[in-house]
Formats: sequence, structure tokens, C-alpha cells
Amino acid sequence: MTSLDARAGTVSPSNAPTKRRRKFSARTLLIPAIAILLFGLGYPVIWQFFISFQEWGRPQLFGQPAEWIWLDNYIKIVTDPTIWGIVVRSIVFCAVTSAITVGIGGLLALLMKAAGRTARFILQLSLLLAWAMPVVAAMTVWIWLFDRRSGVVNYLLVNMGFDQFYLFSWLESPTTFFGLAAVIVVWMSVPFVALAIYAGLTQVPDEVLEAAQIDGASGFKRTRYIIFPMIRPVLNIVILLQLIWNLRVFTQIKMLQDRGSGTSDYDLLGTFIYKTGVQSFGLTAALSIFVLGLTIVLTFFYVRSMLKDEAI
Repeated sequence: MTSLDARAGTVSPSNAPTKRRRKFSARTLLIPAIAILLFGLGYPVIWQFFISFQEWGRPQLFGQPAEWIWLDNYIKIVTDPTIWGIVVRSIVFCAVTSAITVGIGGLLALLMKAAGRTARFILQLSLLLAWAMPVVAAMTVWIWLFDRRSGVVNYLLVNMGFDQFYLFSWLESPTTFFGLAAVIVVWMSVPFVALAIYAGLTQVPDEVLEAAQIDGASGFKRTRYIIFPMIRPVLNIVILLQLIWNLRVFTQIKMLQDRGSGTSDYDLLGTFIYKTGVQSFGLTAALSIFVLGLTIVLTFFYVRSMLKDEAI
């Protein structure tokens, strides 16, 4: 009877406890990892949540009790037009840079897929070197390139006949400031996107593409109806990560502000929270919780669509 059950693909009652023990063991092994994540990620969030309801500043660092002000910090966030201007600016910056990054990264991934072995190796090596460069070192180079006095970019533009770029400062106008910041952020993010999408492209069967080509499908149609649906899970993860990373970008904006202007007109959420933290930890905590909620709202529908695609 046992052999018949095994051949039929059923589980005999004697094997049921073993199956349960295996499931229990697997779940037990996950407990330490979950505990570490909850402590490492959950504790700071909970601590900030409580601090956001208090007037927490420098005196509290020296032992003075914090005063509970409840929703005053959140009311200040909602009613402050400066903060809402920074929020809108951060969302626009995040959307634009994420779209450009994914577009350029996708094109580079297709180029790597179509290129020969040597050209592909050179391109991959270049992307890895750009991606592996420390942010501070890369920003030092970018700031030097666009320096108003000794920058290479201004020198080349002036020699090309654009005299208006003589001693031109890219960091004195919000338009050129965030334009330069967008270029830097995209440059630093494209390698990850390109390599991730290329990894997804390597999983597309060549036989399917060859069959579509024989049937008369153009390159655009093969990309749209065959390649894109097959690598959609990779694209979903890449886009989600770019939205999260670009919404909280900090280092690039802060280093550009150190060489230019530090007013609120040049702030994004990351730098604004950093500056607010010097004055009031309570308001900073409230802003951090607000940004967390904003991130959840912006990515909720996207994550839900991802889960629906995986369930199909």
C-alpha cells in the first residue's frame, strides 16, 4: 500500500510527521534572521516614532526630560509651505532621475546583449569601475569638472564659442544646480540598472527570438512583445529600488551645496532633514516618519502590481 501511495504521488500518513518537522525546522531557522532585522530596522523606527511626539533638542542630550508636544511637529510639517515645496521638488527629482536611469540602463543592457565578447567585456568593466567608485571621490571629480574657474566643462564650452560660460557657476541657479545633480545621480545609478537588466536579458531564450525573427517580427516588436514581458520582474525590482534610492538622495546634493548655496531652494528631503536635525531632533524624527510614509504611498500601488504579476 505504501508503494502504491508513493507511485500515485500521495503522502502516506507515516511521512506526514516528517514533512511537518521539516517545515518547522525551516521556520525555526528563519527566527534569528527575522529577530535581527526587527531589532536593527524596527527599533530605530519605533524610537523615532516616539521622539516625533516630543520637543527633543540639545538639552535632552544632557539629560533634561523631553516635553511631550504630541502632534505639533506633524502640524508644522503639514502647514509649512517650505516643506511642501521641498517634498514636491524631491518627488519630481526622483521621478525624472529614475525614468532617465532606467531608460539609459535598458539601452546599455540591450547594447551589451548585441555586442561582441570584447566590446561587451570593455563596457561591463567600465560600468563596474564607475559603480565601484566611492561617492565622495566621484563627487570630487564632478565638482572639479564643473568648477567655475578651473572646470574642464566651462573651458571646453568657451573654446567652442559659447562665451557666456566663461566663469559660469553651475551651482548658483536652482535650475542648473538640480540639472547637474540629476546628471550625477543618473551616472552613478546607471551601472547597476544596466547590469541588472542585462542579467535578465541573458535568461531570454535565443530560440524564441530566432523564431520570432523568422516569422517576420522586427527588432522593436521582439523587444516589446517578447523581451520586455520576460524581464518584467527584473524591471519591477530595478524601478522600485530607483524610486526609493532617488527619493532619499543625500550625499550628492550635500556636497554640491557645500560648493554652492545652502538655502532651502537647493534642498531635497535628505538634506533638509539633515539640517533640521541640528536644531530639533523631534521635528527631524517627524520628518523621517513622514518620508517613510511618503515612500510607502509612492511605492504601494507599484508593489501591489508587482505582486499581482507574480501571482499570475
